[in-house]
Amino acid sequence: MNAATCTLPSGPDTDDTPTRARKGQSLRLRVSLVLTALAATFVLASAALWVRDARIAITEEITAAHRVAAQWLAVSAQGTASGDPAWTETRLIAHLNAVGRIRAHQLEARDNNGRLLYASPPSSYKAGRDAPAWFTHWMEPGIPAMTLHAGSLTLHLQPDPSRALVDLWDDVSAAAARALLALVGLFIGSWFAIHHALKPLENVMAALDRTGQGNFDTRLPTDGPAELARLGHAFNGMAQRLNEAVVENVRLTHEQAVARAITERLEADRLAIARDLHDELGQSITAVAALAGAIVQRSADTPQIHQSAEVIRDVASRMQGDVRALLTRLRPPGSSPRETLDDAVRSYLTSWSRHHADIELSTELFAGPQPLPDDITLATLRIVQESCTNIVRHAMASRARVRLLREGATLTIDISDNGRGILPAPGQPGFGLSGMRERVVGLSGSLDISSPPGGGTRIRARLPLTPPDTVAPGDTTESQPS
Repeated sequence: MNAATCTLPSGPDTDDTPTRARKGQSLRLRVSLVLTALAATFVLASAALWVRDARIAITEEITAAHRVAAQWLAVSAQGTASGDPAWTETRLIAHLNAVGRIRAHQLEARDNNGRLLYASPPSSYKAGRDAPAWFTHWMEPGIPAMTLHAGSLTLHLQPDPSRALVDLWDDVSAAAARALLALVGLFIGSWFAIHHALKPLENVMAALDRTGQGNFDTRLPTDGPAELARLGHAFNGMAQRLNEAVVENVRLTHEQAVARAITERLEADRLAIARDLHDELGQSITAVAALAGAIVQRSADTPQIHQSAEVIRDVASRMQGDVRALLTRLRPPGSSPRETLDDAVRSYLTSWSRHHADIELSTELFAGPQPLPDDITLATLRIVQESCTNIVRHAMASRARVRLLREGATLTIDISDNGRGILPAPGQPGFGLSGMRERVVGLSGSLDISSPPGGGTRIRARLPLTPPDTVAPGDTTESQPS
């Protein structure tokens, strides 16, 4: 698999574009709403400060006008009350009519009977319009009305901020409309800006989709903004490592297939050799032994022939024993479907111990009462057989231990001795260990060969009783003893 840098198309070229588009649009919408909400918060805070300042300004304006009007009316009322000929009640009413409306005030004059003699005319500024009642109630300065007595007249001066509040309401309405338009424009602009900024992520999503489908040769461009460049480098590194892992996994799978084929071929050859030994050589040796026995019986009066025949019979008997031993190695016990792994290993070790009585053998067999799969049984027997052979040939050991332990779905084979370690024979660089390793690899197990601190050699193999789905790199390890 060659890694080729490619820029992936976005949008319509992928099958799940609508799903990614909805997700991307949701992200754009969220960010746009967040930006708009922040701007709206700033606008509202600014508007609140502006309205507060406007309320203070209206209060100051109405207060100043009220002070002037109150001073003027107080002087006029004082003159009328003191009987000044220049400020008679008639002249005061005429003067009020001539003055007209006092700025930002409502003025009424009534006699002792409460009859309205004068009322200031309504303002012509924005006549017929008023600010909403809630806005008026919220913004009015709250300056109390003033009542003055001028002789028999009662003057009632009421502050009237309605025109100033109408102006403020118009300004607030216009400002709110402009702010709303600005926020809508900000939202739309943010949406399109974020859409443009996030558009390169479509390539990333497409690359992730292709990688998830097993196309580990996908690569992202590493140019553009710094963040996207870093993302591209990180993604390309991840894809490269995944690609290497896949290649390694394929290699290991191929090696396992080759090891399995070699093991099966070896077993077939061993069975064929065992069959030939049993059928051809075994029968020939039996025939030789029978002939030698017949000669012995018929040559009692010929000592030389009699003695030679007995030698031939003894040699044939030893050859039969050797052939049986070879058959045991080539076709070990355990072929019976009712025989457990413990029984098969115990049968082999019993025979091995008889031939090698000088080596003290201890066994701990806990593979379970149920028969195991044939490949597990055969691999275990071959590992035990090869290990025991190495102990005899190379270890120079006086003690050996064979231990089988089934833990859940794993079978552990542990064989150790107190000898000098495994030393392959000249011209045969560890063929037995290689075959052992091939068997373990073929069953997706692990093999560890070590030399304990106290000396000797320890072989530990772990075989899964259920085949795994995949084989991860590094599952099989082998360390040669020093």
